[in-house]
Amino acid sequence: MHSLKFALSSFAGISLVLRVGKLEGLDHTRGVVDYTRSDSDLFVRLDPGEEIHAALKILADDLGFDAAAITSGIGRTRGNLYGFMDEDGVYQRRMLDQPSELVSLSGNVARKQSGEAFTHIHCCWSDDDNNVHAGHMFQSTVHVVAEIHIRVMKHASMTRCPLEGVELLGLEFDQT
Repeated sequence: MHSLKFALSSFAGISLVLRVGKLEGLDHTRGVVDYTRSDSDLFVRLDPGEEIHAALKILADDLGFDAAAITSGIGRTRGNLYGFMDEDGVYQRRMLDQPSELVSLSGNVARKQSGEAFTHIHCCWSDDDNNVHAGHMFQSTVHVVAEIHIRVMKHASMTRCPLEGVELLGLEFDQT
């Protein structure tokens, strides 16, 4: 499922870089997700051009987990589509196109009733004038890097189900 990668580079001598948990053998259109794992904790590094939701869904599918808490994330992203749910239960969307600092990211990973991985993420960004933009993240593409901590809940199952009258998918729990 994953392999160890070694690379040698030279900068004031020779250093050995160990890359742990690089998911390979994926469809090239899906990308490759770099991560390291310690028990239930995953630390993920996403590279330029990777879309955060898509990459985390790939990770959930390839590692086979049904429930996880996304506890933190930082980095620099672009093409940030975010928003909020209004009083009528409809998401109002905003676009922050320019590269911006991802100063906070949190959320969860669950499954839809169809079994497809589903990410629910909220973020705060700071643009280059230090204006803060925050809300529900619909899409965000890594510009420089994104570093994300995920805690897999290996004895839990979470399912996203439609809620009447709002765009949000509700969250249901099953203990496994």
